[in-house]
Amino acid sequence: MFGPRDARVRGWFLLDSYLPTFFLTGAYLLCIWLGNKLMKNRPPFSLRPHLIVYNLGITLLSFYMLIELILATWEGGYNLQCQNLHSAGEADIRVAKVLWWYYFSKVIEFMDTIFFVLRKKSSQITFLHVYHHATMFNIWWCVLNWIPCGQSFFGPTLNSFIHVLMYSYYGLSVIPSMRKYLWWKKYLTQAQLIQFLLTIVHTLSAAVKPCGFPFGCLMFQSSYMATLVILFINFYIKTYRKAPSRTAVKETPVTTEIKNGFHKDYFAAANGLQNNKKAQ
Repeated sequence: MFGPRDARVRGWFLLDSYLPTFFLTGAYLLCIWLGNKLMKNRPPFSLRPHLIVYNLGITLLSFYMLIELILATWEGGYNLQCQNLHSAGEADIRVAKVLWWYYFSKVIEFMDTIFFVLRKKSSQITFLHVYHHATMFNIWWCVLNWIPCGQSFFGPTLNSFIHVLMYSYYGLSVIPSMRKYLWWKKYLTQAQLIQFLLTIVHTLSAAVKPCGFPFGCLMFQSSYMATLVILFINFYIKTYRKAPSRTAVKETPVTTEIKNGFHKDYFAAANGLQNNKKAQ
């Protein structure tokens, strides 16, 4: 569908055949299903040391990719509006090598979900979470095989920056004494949404002013990012929508007693009426 693969990435680990990526994705989904069944009647694991090491490792990898992408695209004189696949020479190869690590990081990030399963954090394993993890790994196999540099650099650069913040947050949240300082989760979600919108704008800018980058890939990437925007907005509304104000909600006093389905105030009022009638 996309034409011949890019010869520059031939022989790179996991790229020549789609089967490893396919089977790893299948194993990921199977682990979620089986893991939830196995953990159903078991106590959750703490895994605090493992989570600290894992989140620190992903943070450092994301920071490396962020810096390397900035340096490589600067060296190659990349055009921010539209950058083709072959004009930057060695800088294109350097970008492709970083983007391979970006692709490979997506299989490492499957552990996000596995840790949720082992800690019995089922509420965190949403459709958005699984959809994002499973699709990104497969999409980036395609990206590395057909469009491993050029315009493809922008999304991973932004995403690496977001991941430095995000996995730092996750790592710190594992430490109880640090949780009181983590007031910025809401703003992290906002930053993720801004990232997707900026990536869509950058992708479509190459369609408005073409430079030889495959048009079909631009449309696919924009469409995929649009699904993430919709799902993240839905998540944001559900997670951070304002609770009703106290004045808007009339709370029943704690001391109110219930008898036969009625408040005691009802019986007091009824008795008062009956006594008035007797007095008359």
